[in-house]
Amino acid sequence: MIVDGIEDEEKWLAEGIAGIQQNAFYIHRALDANNLREALKFSAHMLSELRTSKLSPHKYYELYMRAFDELRRLEIFFKDESRHGVSVVDLYELVQHAGNILPRLYLLCTVGSVYIRSKDAPVREVLKDLVEMCLGVQHPIRGLFLRSYLSQVSRDKLPDIGSGDEGDADSVMDSVEFVLQNFTEMNKLWVRLQYQGPSQIREKREKERNELRDLVGKNLHVLSQIEGVDLDMYKDTVLPRVLEQVVNCKDELAQFYLMECIIQVFPDEYHLQTLETLLGACPQLQPTVDIKAILSQLMERLSNYAASSTDVLPEFLQVEAFAKLSGAIGRVIEAQADMPIVGAIALQVSLLTFTLYVHPDRLDYVDQVLGACVKKLSGMPKLDDNRATKQVVALLSAPLDKYNDIVTALTLSNYPRVMDHLDNETNKVMAMVIIQSIMKNNTCISTADKVEVLFELIKGLIKDLDGTALDEYDEEDFNEEQNSVARLIHMFHNDDPEEMVKIICTVKKHIMNGGPRRLPFTVPSLVFSALRLVRQLQGQDGDVVGEDIPTTPKKIFQLLNETIEALSSVPSPELALRLYLQCAEAANDCDLEPVAYEFFTQAFVLYEEEIADSKAQVTAIHLIIGMLQRMNVFGVENRDTLTHKATGYSAKLLKKPDQCRAVYACSHLFWVDDQDGLKDGERVLLCLKRALRIANAAQQMANVTRGSSGPVTLFVEILNKYLYYFEKENPQITSSAIQGLIELIATEIQNPASDVFFVSTLRYIQFQKQKGGLLAEKYDSIKIRFPFV
Repeated sequence: MIVDGIEDEEKWLAEGIAGIQQNAFYIHRALDANNLREALKFSAHMLSELRTSKLSPHKYYELYMRAFDELRRLEIFFKDESRHGVSVVDLYELVQHAGNILPRLYLLCTVGSVYIRSKDAPVREVLKDLVEMCLGVQHPIRGLFLRSYLSQVSRDKLPDIGSGDEGDADSVMDSVEFVLQNFTEMNKLWVRLQYQGPSQIREKREKERNELRDLVGKNLHVLSQIEGVDLDMYKDTVLPRVLEQVVNCKDELAQFYLMECIIQVFPDEYHLQTLETLLGACPQLQPTVDIKAILSQLMERLSNYAASSTDVLPEFLQVEAFAKLSGAIGRVIEAQADMPIVGAIALQVSLLTFTLYVHPDRLDYVDQVLGACVKKLSGMPKLDDNRATKQVVALLSAPLDKYNDIVTALTLSNYPRVMDHLDNETNKVMAMVIIQSIMKNNTCISTADKVEVLFELIKGLIKDLDGTALDEYDEEDFNEEQNSVARLIHMFHNDDPEEMVKIICTVKKHIMNGGPRRLPFTVPSLVFSALRLVRQLQGQDGDVVGEDIPTTPKKIFQLLNETIEALSSVPSPELALRLYLQCAEAANDCDLEPVAYEFFTQAFVLYEEEIADSKAQVTAIHLIIGMLQRMNVFGVENRDTLTHKATGYSAKLLKKPDQCRAVYACSHLFWVDDQDGLKDGERVLLCLKRALRIANAAQQMANVTRGSSGPVTLFVEILNKYLYYFEKENPQITSSAIQGLIELIATEIQNPASDVFFVSTLRYIQFQKQKGGLLAEKYDSIKIRFPFV
């Protein structure tokens, strides 16, 4: 049946268009002949096609536009009195004798527009006559299009200030009165349309009404374009009359659309100065009207107005815009108890956006908006509505975007209270937004109190919330989140050591609750942040006593020891060992031998008890050797103890090649160039000889395994160590020892020329011999007998 209805409508439209075209032909012929009566007769016939009730508004509009084009042509003809020979006054009387009312009124409007322009009669009377005559058509669709036509043909002829057409205040008021009356009648027709036809097609009827809404709204646009409508006239006449019609029509669709029109077509300045009146109409609208969308649009307009120029901001203060908007929103939310939470939060987001534009310096206003959200959310479970959650995230993100400074947001007491209502996943998303804002703006958090508040905001990243198991987290996301927290810790700084220690203690308190998977990410950042403070305090006495003991490196090292100890029990022993060595180096720079020794001891305990993997042991022992070699704070006894342990563990590594390399690396513990008293050539030689024995054992094992000579890389590496100490003038390293080692390697290699490492080493010796100088004399006694060098 629907298909049949569509086909019938198309047929009726085609018939109507055909009738208009046929009569238009005769109209053109009459116009060409300057025959007024014929033109009026066929015009009436043509306009009779608009009397149909069979078309939907969309199709009726097509028919109307066909007739409209012909009426514009007819208007031009009416203007030229010389062509038809009838005065406009007589013509105005003549067209009123048309048979049917609808054609008669279309013709009357057409001639009336010419009549207004001619000034042969007072404009007030013509306008009043036209708008009242149109009362004769009460069919909703036909009446709407008729009045729309009246508005279109008269809009450029309305007297206005500056138009040269009776441009005084009275004539402007006449224009306003005409448009308001036409608007009122059109709105009545539009509202009445909902009652046309059976109730079963209500949805279709509402759709049709929605298609016609622009016809009504154009009147408000015309009002906004009248230059004589200044603020006083708008405040005293236009807005009260329009709002009266909006409220009294009691129609949801009309009220929502017309409130939108008022907000969009009239100047922002007018809205600001009439804010109380406009907001006062909102509670009088139907309960089903989406008031939140209306208020949001109004606040968006006002926000943009405030952003356009700083010169307008005093106006907002003068009219107390924030208080009025906040009060109106509160009343709307309170009155509509069933308003979805997303709607209430969306209103607060709009108010917050407005506040940040208009009153960026009033943090109390911002906090008040957040507090209103807390009040709305209190007593409710965690948000599970995605739309509401997005609105809360937008609400919390707005201050960050505006101030580009999390420190400002930290002063808002209601900020963390709003975050508490987010579900765990969204809480983490918001926490990441906060961290990204800090990193983007390079914001420094300088007090322990602010750090405390900040960690309360990002607690979703710091610890498990509501018993959420870590195995529920996506590993990649988890790593990204914890790396962000680690970077965040480096943004905490204060030049005052006492305050910085408080910051470090605050961070430690929070991250220690993060669980074993989080600590490896966050503890290193805390350690290095504390070590930065140690460098700052470097040289201060660590033995100061008294009631107010100042911050000293020793005090910080004690804190670090406790922190890393927690990490070593996670377990993450390799990372803990690295951090212990970093702390030992810092203690060395502060000349705190007992502290440095304690850190090395802890590192060795970890090595002995916790690090079982052979590869991890190799890496760890080389780290220990490298750090110990750089230490200069130890006395003879402590240094001997530590070097003995290092060499002992080196020789006990699982694989022979690893043992060899660790042992010859230990030789550097006994020969340090930049320090007096640490050039023990005999112990260097002992390390190298021990490395040779281990390399020889490794070579024999390789020969047995492969059935032929294995690689001699270890021997070549030891040869390079011999050369290093030979150049450093270690008296225990002689040219004869080097010569013997070269011969040994040559005998172990079937084809010496094929070993690139060995050949490169020999070429280095040859180069030093040829370079000249004292070093060349030392190398001169070493004989290279290989032709490939």
